[in-house]
Amino acid sequence: MTRFARLSRQIVFTLLGFLAALAFMLPVIWMFTSSLRPNAEIFAHFHPLSWHSIWPREWTLANISGLMGTGFGRSLLNSLIVTAITTVVGISMALLAGFALSVLTFPGQNLLFGFFVIGFSVPFDAVAVPLSATVRDLGLTNSYFGLSLAGLGNGFAIYLLRQFFAGIPKSLAEAARLDGASWLRVLWSVYLPISKGPVIAAGLTLFVFQWQAYLWPLLISTRPDMQVGPVALASLVSLAGTVDFSQMFAGALVLSIVPAGLMLWLQRYFVNSVARSGMTG
Repeated sequence: MTRFARLSRQIVFTLLGFLAALAFMLPVIWMFTSSLRPNAEIFAHFHPLSWHSIWPREWTLANISGLMGTGFGRSLLNSLIVTAITTVVGISMALLAGFALSVLTFPGQNLLFGFFVIGFSVPFDAVAVPLSATVRDLGLTNSYFGLSLAGLGNGFAIYLLRQFFAGIPKSLAEAARLDGASWLRVLWSVYLPISKGPVIAAGLTLFVFQWQAYLWPLLISTRPDMQVGPVALASLVSLAGTVDFSQMFAGALVLSIVPAGLMLWLQRYFVNSVARSGMTG
């Protein structure tokens, strides 16, 4: 194959890749532009399709300011608080569980690990209703702890850390134990410093799971002041019998910015840690 043919082939594949990426990005672009245009203009240019179907004739920030006037700002704050609790407490639990399942030796260890694997394979929606009944009986409705409870014991985060810890030579832990270190000290001083990538990946998993949660907060929060962002966004549909699509797109944009920014910033840790966890036993 000549140099010109290779160059032409590379250009063609690059253009095809760009067009495919653009096709996947069109809904995101439409959401972004629709959040910054008047409500009456959102569906005004679809018959026939035109450039203004994507690009607004008029730009405005009134949608975002009006959205905050509906109490969405409080719901966004609730989402931040609940997600922070879930991420911090959940990653602590996943670290302890992953360390115990990979480094310690006790009867039924493999059986217990199997339960964790089965646990994150079961759709959460299948167990959300009975779990919410238990939480209501405990009096934890309309509380930040109750809202974050379902995301604390994340089976995938535990699996991810367990697989990574299993690939670390146990001689490191044995040497630390010979020096008199406790198991918690071994985890903190030996395993944690070399586990930055998997810990960040597990934290991202917990963060995204809780940030986008809808069913569980809908079952647990009955007061408007305790609603989280996704629930508050869905509640805009029923206001006054009409739907302000511009505000809904603005809310979707606000809810998308935080996890998208984190994923773009930390994606290399997530991809690398998932790849490495799949190579260890």
